[in-house]
Amino acid sequence: MSTAEAASAGAVHYRLRNLTLLFAFGALGWAQNPAAPERTDTVVVTGVYEPAPLDDADRAVRAIELDDAAKALSNVFLDYLRLDPSLDVQARAPNGVQTDVSIRGGDFGQTLVLLNGVRMNDSQTGHFNFDIPLPPDAFARVEVLKGAGSAIYGADALGGVVNVLTRAPESSELRLRTSVGNFGVNQQSASLSAVWKHITEELSFSRDFSTGFEFDRDYRNLSFSSLTHLQSSLGTTDLVLALNDRPYGANQFYGDFPSWERTKEWFAALRQSLGKNTEASFAYRRHTDLFVLFRDQPQIYTNHHYTENYEAALRRHDSLASNVTLSYGGEAYRDAIDSNNLGHRQRNRGSAYVALEARALRRYSFTLGAREEIFHGGARQFNPTASAGMWLTSRWKLRASAGRAFRLPSYTDLYYADPANVGSPFLKPETAWSYDGAIEWNAGGRVRFEAGVFNRRLRNGIDYVRSSPTGIWTAENIDRLNFTGMEATVAIRAAKTQSIEIGYTGLKGAQDSLTGLQTKYTFNYPSNNASVSWQGSLPHGFLARSRIGVLQRVGRDSYALWDVYVAERHGRWTPFAQFTNLTDTVYQEIVGVDMPGRAAVVGLEWRAHL
Repeated sequence: MSTAEAASAGAVHYRLRNLTLLFAFGALGWAQNPAAPERTDTVVVTGVYEPAPLDDADRAVRAIELDDAAKALSNVFLDYLRLDPSLDVQARAPNGVQTDVSIRGGDFGQTLVLLNGVRMNDSQTGHFNFDIPLPPDAFARVEVLKGAGSAIYGADALGGVVNVLTRAPESSELRLRTSVGNFGVNQQSASLSAVWKHITEELSFSRDFSTGFEFDRDYRNLSFSSLTHLQSSLGTTDLVLALNDRPYGANQFYGDFPSWERTKEWFAALRQSLGKNTEASFAYRRHTDLFVLFRDQPQIYTNHHYTENYEAALRRHDSLASNVTLSYGGEAYRDAIDSNNLGHRQRNRGSAYVALEARALRRYSFTLGAREEIFHGGARQFNPTASAGMWLTSRWKLRASAGRAFRLPSYTDLYYADPANVGSPFLKPETAWSYDGAIEWNAGGRVRFEAGVFNRRLRNGIDYVRSSPTGIWTAENIDRLNFTGMEATVAIRAAKTQSIEIGYTGLKGAQDSLTGLQTKYTFNYPSNNASVSWQGSLPHGFLARSRIGVLQRVGRDSYALWDVYVAERHGRWTPFAQFTNLTDTVYQEIVGVDMPGRAAVVGLEWRAHL
């Protein structure tokens, strides 16, 4: 199927676009009032066109700092995504081995994954979106945007966006870490950072090995990365180079087969600021997938897939007034695949965006933006967005947003075929309008409360369906899927070093035309998801974190998981212990794929300033 055919459902809403831009520029006069007081809280870069304090964001954005304390307690950033019940982390094995993340009930393909703002979504299949090649020491922060994000980031951001960020090291340092656990777990990592006058460099390595908690569930993760940060008269330069290799047993991953899989990834990204207001970037990603349906009999069915992705972008923002910013830019993408199963295919597209962000009367803010994606062959997707916030008092805030998003079918959705699954070359892109609104209360940082509702109206949803439990899964478009939910979070800083967070998300999906058909992903979402977590510093240098989560998927029994993490800072040495699934719960996050029972990992980290 041509790119034009794949994007045929994305008709351009010219009238809506013109009205949006007219309203945006017409509002300039209203917005030109003194700027809001300068804020000192967390600054986010995700979900906004220009970095802004988190409290000033008009979208539902969550920021997770992966500081030294967080890394001492867990070296897998996906563990921290589980703290938010609006995020459904669906793992097939521990420690990030083929893990899917959905946001507000969207499936894994509707979550856009970024690394420093660069797309990581795999054009072969969304199951590889979280094959982020960096070792854990290279991660500094994770930001999550909930809701439609295509007006900012383009394709695939229907449910939301996960942006993994790095930062330049502040001092020269050497870190070494090792640990062991049950199921044959053996982990090692090392990082070396060097800081000079105008340049910093961080080299990282990690290895994570397990013999598996059951037959054909062994795995090995091997990662290397180089992060270079340079300040010059031209501006800031950031260069990321990374490599990842992941062989693993894939028993039951894609049906009732003792499969095996190995993925590799090579990644390079260059970001260059051109003065204060302009930035250019380029990224290259190569991902390979070797899949064997029967591990001990590769001659029966084996697939080799090679994908390459190129991305180039030019972005700029201008201050039209002291409290009004105009952001605009363009991006170009190319993805290609060479596969014995999926064929030799290529897709090219470009996009342009414009957005206006303004504040007024020290109490109001709004953002209007639009992005147009143009495909080789002439097809288009137009995605507008609007959001607004209003401070009722110094502690109470209302915010609301609306936006359109889309997702292109992956090459697997379109062309794949094996004994259990068949793609369809006639699939249309998914599109959705998303709406949300919330009220926030901030009691001076000691107590934060947020409660809101959201709705997503999906058209031409992409999923695999079958008419009987023994039938073949076939890719199809599912029309008129509507999801409505509510979410609430209370975060309490009980003391300077103690914090508690309680969260709940409830979700309901509706579709009337699937009578007699079974879906593979659409109705696997959590209808109820709740978590309680505590993290704090204890006497004698101890750190600890505990989380209890209760989750219920549609049509399935609920289950609870309890995890505890402990570490002790003692000079250069930090011993740590991680205890997961303490209740030894039997559960599956992906239907048909068992997850491990009670597990423990203990280890030691050593660090020295150079």
